[in-house]
Amino acid sequence: MSMEYSNYNKPKRPKKPMTEQQALLKLTTLCTQAEHCSQEMLDKMKKWELSEEAIARNMEFLTQKKFVDDERFARFFINDKIKYNKWGRRKVEQALWMKHIPKEISDPIFEEIEDGLYMETLLPLMKSKYKTIKAKNDYERSMKLIRFAMGRGFSIDLIHKCIDKMGMEAEDEDFEEEQF
Repeated sequence: MSMEYSNYNKPKRPKKPMTEQQALLKLTTLCTQAEHCSQEMLDKMKKWELSEEAIARNMEFLTQKKFVDDERFARFFINDKIKYNKWGRRKVEQALWMKHIPKEISDPIFEEIEDGLYMETLLPLMKSKYKTIKAKNDYERSMKLIRFAMGRGFSIDLIHKCIDKMGMEAEDEDFEEEQF
């Protein structure tokens, strides 16, 4: 019986080790395509089994030439996660912590963000979620909303403000319906 190989069980050829210059070229190409933090670059070089000296030289080059800048990365990361992923501060902080971005870098960036942006992000999310929640009473519905918003990384104070605002808007709608 002949042995045929599919792509899944084909024997793998041993990879040739990557040189320092090849790694640097690959890293600079990656950095020109998207923002990356220094930890991502370190992880890639370790995966490629570069020596500690080569890793240090490449990291020095990448930071000196501004291919890698953790502050710039954090600024873009925070902005994108809040605006596009609809995350709250706590979830973004957790993601930055996992990427080894120091709080000394991220905290000043968070301080620049106005509370209104978090409110603008959370309120439509909660209104949308409110429509889909099945609950026996208002208390259960509120708890589900709170858990949902906390899972997104928003603070309990902001969540309560949004719930209060939703309640006031609902009362205003009821009042307008009664007038007509």
